[in-house]
Amino acid sequence: MNAMTPAAIRTAQAGDRQAMVDTLLLSFSTDPCVRYIFPKPREFMAGWPVFVMAMGGRGIDHGTAFVSEDGAAVSLWLPAGVEPDLETMLGALVDVTPEKGAVLAQVGEQIRGYHPEEPHWYLAALGVDPSRQGEGLGSAMLKEGLRRCDAEGLPAYLESSNPRNVPLYERHGFEVIGLVQPDDYPPLYPMLRPARR
Repeated sequence: MNAMTPAAIRTAQAGDRQAMVDTLLLSFSTDPCVRYIFPKPREFMAGWPVFVMAMGGRGIDHGTAFVSEDGAAVSLWLPAGVEPDLETMLGALVDVTPEKGAVLAQVGEQIRGYHPEEPHWYLAALGVDPSRQGEGLGSAMLKEGLRRCDAEGLPAYLESSNPRNVPLYERHGFEVIGLVQPDDYPPLYPMLRPARR
């Protein structure tokens, strides 16, 4: 497949959960913000799957998570009115030091300041197997979620945890609306795409 060939994207089912976790492990293994939270390999392998599925896994239950047919790309979208499982997310942070915990509390507080209050779709996570990046899979994942979002006439919101991904999101209509970077935390970019009707 190349960037000119459309990826076969479908709505994720409960049976796709483990394959999606595997792809998200690969794709976020060098993510600056994720590795700040889970710096050691053991912590990352154990904590990130719990954290990311608590953040966006409810999209699977609501039919708003997507996967490529070969499992190389996944996206976890939460539709309007569906929230992340914050209790489980916090429970995944068992190895975080008190100092880092204080920084992460600031991150959460700052993110809340940018998160839209009006109904919107939230892109909790989008991941592509690193061996398949550059083939247009990330764009295909975005287009599928945004197609559904636009059908409802709602804005879309995300936080880009890697500066390299900001241009991809901008090409799909997202705009950086701030910067979250307390203390030694890597830059995190809240991004909003206005509603399109």
